[in-house]
Amino acid sequence: MPEARASTSCIAFTGGGTGGHIYPGLAVIEAMRTLGFEGRVIWIGSEKELDRKIVEELGVEYSAIPSGKFRREISLRNVTDISRIIAGYFTSKSILSTARPSLLFSKGGYVSVPPCRAAAKLGIPVITHESDASPGLATRLNSAKASTILTSWDETAAYFSPQLRGKVVRAGNPVRPSLFGGDRARGLARLGFSADKPVLFVLGGSQGAREVNEIVIGALPLLAPHLRIVHQTGAANFDEVRARAPDDEAIRASYRPLPYLGPEIADIYAASDIVAGRAGAGTVWEAASLGKPMVLIPLAGAGTRGDQVENAALAAKAGAATVLRGDDCTPESFANAVMRALDPLNMSAAIRACAALTRISSSTLPGADRAQAEEAAIPSAEFIARLVLSRLDARTEETR
Repeated sequence: MPEARASTSCIAFTGGGTGGHIYPGLAVIEAMRTLGFEGRVIWIGSEKELDRKIVEELGVEYSAIPSGKFRREISLRNVTDISRIIAGYFTSKSILSTARPSLLFSKGGYVSVPPCRAAAKLGIPVITHESDASPGLATRLNSAKASTILTSWDETAAYFSPQLRGKVVRAGNPVRPSLFGGDRARGLARLGFSADKPVLFVLGGSQGAREVNEIVIGALPLLAPHLRIVHQTGAANFDEVRARAPDDEAIRASYRPLPYLGPEIADIYAASDIVAGRAGAGTVWEAASLGKPMVLIPLAGAGTRGDQVENAALAAKAGAATVLRGDDCTPESFANAVMRALDPLNMSAAIRACAALTRISSSTLPGADRAQAEEAAIPSAEFIARLVLSRLDARTEETR
């Protein structure tokens, strides 16, 4: 039975702007509660109602602050956003002064910078986590004030200065515990698929990805005879994708476009044999954690900082993914990559690579028996939850 922590303890979380800056933090909160934490948890986030809804659905208190983005390019919006960032700092300071948390856990995103600065000013320890292969601007700013810098990848440590590398701990990227509870039979039934062929799950993200959608539509005649395809298109693109899918009996039987996915995504993952889509940290780590080999089409080019290209490259280096980019990414090359990934020998190797990629040793946890912990792999969310709770216990001892 997990040891219950004092119900008077308080831990603050911050992050937002996208689900990738929220869901991993919520996974840590769920793991903390599983380990027996009974204290108060607050979340300092953006003014987006969707962010509030996601957090409050887990029963976590939510406080919104004004926020603005740090843009590297010259823009008039930088002027107005500076005032929002300053306002966010003072609002965060007020929230933290009232709640008096023992520590602040930052999941990143532009909204996290003012709370991290405010926490440091108030003497509240900061733990920051970076999901991507290279740290974003918010993480770079937050790391200067952090007592611990958590990364998903070993390679990320090289992006920090020598003075900060001693604070870096590889912790993987937390995945929502609910995703591990999917049921294959239930997923196939939801989709109206039989179990006679493998299933490809294409993730376009909540907004969809036009390039991915185009490639999937073009590849349908090549793939439909061999496997089933479930395709999350994004709500904005659903009608167009459905209208453009070839009107063919075999394709109609094997292809299921869906605008978006809620809790049923766990069953869809369970029913799937391979995952395809962009290379955001969430997609890569969810698929790897669930043992699903990947075909990745990373977002690249102007307007991106290259994080998806880096994530995809590291997943491919680990043996968990095939990557298609630029002119190499066509309906024909996509179909070929999917079929190669489904070869039994390739599938076995990629599944083993997924397991190795997401294996987090507990040897770096405070008080761990290193000889035993090297062999004890635990999920990322549990690893981070144990680390946070150990910091909480240490902080409690300091203030007694």
